[in-house]
Parts: sequence; structure tokens; C-alpha cells
Amino acid sequence: MGKGAAVAIVCKTPGVGGGKSRLRPVLGADRVAALSACFIRDIAATLDALAPAIGGSRIAIYSPAGSEDALRPLLPPLWRLHFQQAATIGEVLHASTTAFLAEGHDCALVVNADSPTLPAGLVEQAVAALRAPGDRAVFGPASDGGYYLIGLKRSHARLFEDIAWSTPTVLAESRERAAEISLPVVLLPTWYDVDDAETLGVLEAELAGTQPAFAAPGIVGAEPRHTRALLAAGSGGRAA
Repeated sequence: MGKGAAVAIVCKTPGVGGGKSRLRPVLGADRVAALSACFIRDIAATLDALAPAIGGSRIAIYSPAGSEDALRPLLPPLWRLHFQQAATIGEVLHASTTAFLAEGHDCALVVNADSPTLPAGLVEQAVAALRAPGDRAVFGPASDGGYYLIGLKRSHARLFEDIAWSTPTVLAESRERAAEISLPVVLLPTWYDVDDAETLGVLEAELAGTQPAFAAPGIVGAEPRHTRALLAAGSGGRAA
């Protein structure tokens, strides 16, 4: 197994990295930064708890440079920081997964830091699929047409080329790129990223006990302790 799985979140440091432009009009800049920080704490806690089962490293792929001191307190102690800033998210994903695999990890997975209730079992499924014989890519489809997770066991630059990033066609186009290079694809159950008012509403409903309509039977979200506390403290987190 070597170094085990490299499992990373990709994020912008809250308060200094921007991000969540569609939520800022709803929540305000300060609230968005606070919510982003809670998302990072919660998804990192979920992934950190998987360490005994899948081994390997836990990593935050972050930007901007110089924001390390603001980001470190949001992460568990053994996590490391990996600075990566590029023109597109595809370039970030390709460069990061290539670097992690070059370190000797048997597979590399990158998870969106905007999924605070991501079920741990989906990540375990991804690692199991990657550790089966043969090359493949694993995608976690997001409800908006993108993906909340990508996992690889070899570097494939073509997988990240000619993609209309931040659009509803990201996953479909990524699967097309995989087909072009004859790379098998495994799809996980659908989950969601919180990046606009609609998906914030999905999160609020989930925390109130209503499973997302797209959730497969038996798939239950992780408990986002920090996110729940923040939203409970301020009128659903929305700006006054």
C-alpha cells in the first residue's frame, strides 16, 4: 500500500481567499467567511476520522499564498498545507494529484471543501474503487452537475483539459475526456456543494432532519458540528 491514500480538500482561506461569490449577497462577507471556516473544520474532521481505515496523508490544497497562519487553526494537527494557485481549478487538481501520486501514495483524492455533511462512507467507497486492480478515475457527482470528489491512481492531464469549469457540464465533460483516453470511470452516489442560496437551503433542511431529495437510500450525511452551531446562532446564517 506504500504511503496509503492522499486525501485532500481544496479551499480558499476564509476571509482572505475570496470565494462563494453567489453566497456573499445572501449572507454578507463576514458571514460567508465564518461559514467557510466551519465547512473546512467539519469536512476535515470527517476525513481525519478515516485515517485509521485508509491510511495515508491528509492535505489542504489552499490559496492564496501567505494565508497559512489563518488556515492552520481550522485543520486537525497532522494535516499539511499544499499551496497551489493556477488559472483554473482543473490546473490545481491536475498539479496537486500528480504531486501526491509522485510522493508514493497509492491513490489521490481531492474533495471540495464546500460539502460539510459529506458522508464518510463515500470517501471510503472511492478509495476501495481506486485500490481495485486496473487504472480508473472516481468521481463523486454533485447535484449541480459538477463533482464533489475526484480520485485517481495515475496522473492524466487530459482529464482536466477543455472543461467549462464552474458550469453544470463539468462532470459530463470530464467523463468525455476520460472516454477519449479510454480511462474507466466509477461514479459514487450524488451529494452536494453549498455555493448558493439554493444549496444553503438544502443544507439547512438537512440539518433540520430532511434528507436531500437526490440522496441515495441509506446515504446519511456526516454531522457538521461547527456548521450546525454557526447556523443555529444566526437566523439560518443569513444576513440581517
